[in-house]
Amino acid sequence: MSNIVEAADNFIFKLFKDKLPSTYVYHNYTHSKRVYKSINEIIENSQIDVKDATILRLAALLHDTGYIVGRENHEEESVKIAKKFLKENDVEDAIIEGVEKCILATKFKDTVPNDDLEKAIRDADSSHFGKDYFEEASEFLRQEYLFQNIHNYTSKEWLDENIKVLVEDHQFYTEYALKKWQPVKEENLADLLKDRKKQKAKIQKERVKAKLKAKYKNDSPERGIQTFYRTSLRNHMKLSDIADTKANIMLSVNAIIISLVLSNLISKLDNNNYLIIPTAIFILFSAITMILAVIATRPNVTRGEFTKEDVANKSVNLTFFGNFHKMELDQYEWAIEELLKDRNYVYKSLTKDLYFLGKVLDRKYRILRLTYTIFVAGTIISLIAFAVFFYLEM
Repeated sequence: MSNIVEAADNFIFKLFKDKLPSTYVYHNYTHSKRVYKSINEIIENSQIDVKDATILRLAALLHDTGYIVGRENHEEESVKIAKKFLKENDVEDAIIEGVEKCILATKFKDTVPNDDLEKAIRDADSSHFGKDYFEEASEFLRQEYLFQNIHNYTSKEWLDENIKVLVEDHQFYTEYALKKWQPVKEENLADLLKDRKKQKAKIQKERVKAKLKAKYKNDSPERGIQTFYRTSLRNHMKLSDIADTKANIMLSVNAIIISLVLSNLISKLDNNNYLIIPTAIFILFSAITMILAVIATRPNVTRGEFTKEDVANKSVNLTFFGNFHKMELDQYEWAIEELLKDRNYVYKSLTKDLYFLGKVLDRKYRILRLTYTIFVAGTIISLIAFAVFFYLEM
């Protein structure tokens, strides 16, 4: 009889290797061998004769071969494959009938087994509930459902499903399973219940955290206020940089123009007196443009000092260097500490900073507008002057 069991082992190994889809990560050769190992534990610790032991071993190995055809009604397909294999190997009909009965017993898991053989095969098939590798086997089954598009269980759903199966849907029947596997099953169930408790606590904590965060966000305008000041100050600084860049362009362009005029035209004025007035106009407008560009970028530094009364009255803006650059470090640190004690004082200082930055920008851009206007007007007038004097000279 041992030869047919060994032949069945080789048969299912080759069958699964060649025909079982790779998406079956749980119902495969490994699972069949685990059931086979479990049935041997029951056989070795029970009063089972040789013939029945052979039936159980063959059923354990062949009970999931039908998965090569499909999941639905795989037990019936397993029976067909088992009967064909056993007949080809001249196994007696009584054993074949026993194997068929045991395989079909694994299908009706919600019914009570009819005899000791059915009890044994049912316990072996579900032995992973009472094994240390329960968590690993459970995860493989979950992934199999996912890979085959049967169900995409979340961690919480799968945890609840496992607890339901262990508590409501499963029980061991044989004396050996009740003694050896039931205690481990209870430990596995306890671990699942602990995990669910931790999961519930984590979810509750996240809900409270989200609720508090939403409440804080709704009740307090702090973040919106900070964003307002941060954005406004950044925009003001960018506009100031743009103004300085425009002023530098005017300075550079007109410096080049004056340099070219002085180096090329001045030497020719003795022989071309008619060029004196247009050249003077050109240089004058360029000089005015440069002066205005310098004025636009000229810094204006205030007295740089404050008193304790200024801080107490909240009349000094400590965010602008022009108000403290002449103060000692310890005095400035004290003033900042006083500032940070009062949120309204902080916002008031930032508001002042925004306001005076706006005033500076207004001055810069008004002067720059005048600078560009004079530059354009001067260029046009100079060109007209050169044209007129050229025409008169002719």
